[in-house]
Amino acid sequence: MKTGEKHIAGLRDGRTVFINGERVDDVTRHPAFARAVQSVGKLFDYASAPENQELMTFKTPTGGRANRIWQLPESYAELVERRRALEAWDGQHAGFLGRAPDHVASCIAGMYMGLEVFEAYDKDRAKALADYYAYARDRDLYLTYVIINPQADRSKSAAQQKDAFLTTGVVDQDAEGITVRGAKMLATGGIMADEVFVSCIQPLQPGDEPYALSFAIPMNTKGLTLLSRKSYEAASPSVFDNPLSSRFDENDAVLYFDDVKVPWDRIFVFKNVEMCQKQFHATPAHVYQNYQAMIRLSVKVRFLLGLARRTAEINGILGFPQVRETLGQLAAEGGMIDALVAAMEAKGYQHGRYYVPDRHTLYAAQTLTQQLYPKILNTLRDLAGGGMIMLPSSVADFNNPELASLIERTQQSPAASALDKVKFYKLAWDAVGSEFASRHQQYEMFYAGATFVTKGHSFRCYDWNAASALVTHILDGYDLADELGRAQAAA
Repeated sequence: MKTGEKHIAGLRDGRTVFINGERVDDVTRHPAFARAVQSVGKLFDYASAPENQELMTFKTPTGGRANRIWQLPESYAELVERRRALEAWDGQHAGFLGRAPDHVASCIAGMYMGLEVFEAYDKDRAKALADYYAYARDRDLYLTYVIINPQADRSKSAAQQKDAFLTTGVVDQDAEGITVRGAKMLATGGIMADEVFVSCIQPLQPGDEPYALSFAIPMNTKGLTLLSRKSYEAASPSVFDNPLSSRFDENDAVLYFDDVKVPWDRIFVFKNVEMCQKQFHATPAHVYQNYQAMIRLSVKVRFLLGLARRTAEINGILGFPQVRETLGQLAAEGGMIDALVAAMEAKGYQHGRYYVPDRHTLYAAQTLTQQLYPKILNTLRDLAGGGMIMLPSSVADFNNPELASLIERTQQSPAASALDKVKFYKLAWDAVGSEFASRHQQYEMFYAGATFVTKGHSFRCYDWNAASALVTHILDGYDLADELGRAQAAA
């Protein structure tokens, strides 16, 4: 088990990160990333704490203990046990670290659960995956991934773009490995991660074989550059004023591979369009990684519901019938998400020796929550009114005795002091209305793909045969001849 201190020290590895036109010497100290790095460090400290050993770790086949994010449940009970660990971990950041270490670990674990698919494809690639799973598990690695191609001409395939190496593709190969060049997105959390898993979840076309890859490399690999987006953390120097964006801005980055060498023992798929899809959908990987995402989202929605009730208390409106109706609706929606997570587990199935959540229940949850998340945010806006906006300009206002006195008089509440009211609404605004919050709304709407993608998964996985059989059963219960016969008999 890795401590936070060890993880943070590992990030001082010479990785190439650019932001605001300059290269970052040390991501652990840079004002754009330092607090988020510390937040990730606290996750590792929580997981490795002796008092959390039973909750957060499991025994490996070699006799050691590893983080439950790498656990391969073999029963319903073990799946639930793992979920409880993930809920506890996600609670440390209220679900706002969408690509915390538990996400991509779940993806790699799911691929390992379907190792037979890789073995049928290429035994050497299967061995590379199996070895890498054990390597990452035993070192408690934090992985991010880049599995989306850069947006350019969406009407053309990767091979048809003007720049043959817009998308990361193979330049060369030899006995040691392959050389790749091009870009990938979105390396969410990549600046704080140990390694990156590189592949393509989007359907590729014949001719796209040079881009049909799957491999993992360290973030400090020679030739790998991270191009960071704007940092919300850098724009939020005060934790009091921006308690979420100042600490949990996991950042997103475009990765550019400038003739990066990847050894064969890190390559899981090589120039195979069909296998690029199979690694996700013919194994439990896609279900397992998105099951983790729904656990995280359930925690996040629980936090948002807590904000909703506290808003009603702060404003003295909790007793209003219409407010209780609104909170009741939110409670039902939050309960639905929790129920869907539980249903995925209860309806799960055995994939060989491993127990995997139900596929359609997962996709149903993703389809519904993509629509639900913006609705919850708007409900919070309705409850708060101007309360989230008309706040002191910054924590510095409290340092001025005259202003502090005016704040005391103007920020009144039947349930909180002026300071506590301001503190609460600063938090609520950071979750609902800040630029950080806007990014999270976009993230929750699209992390699983566009809505037509998740609805397509739901369509493909639903048991239409059972539904059609019910229709056929009722239709077969009567016919025109019987009806005419009854009419004649009655006459």
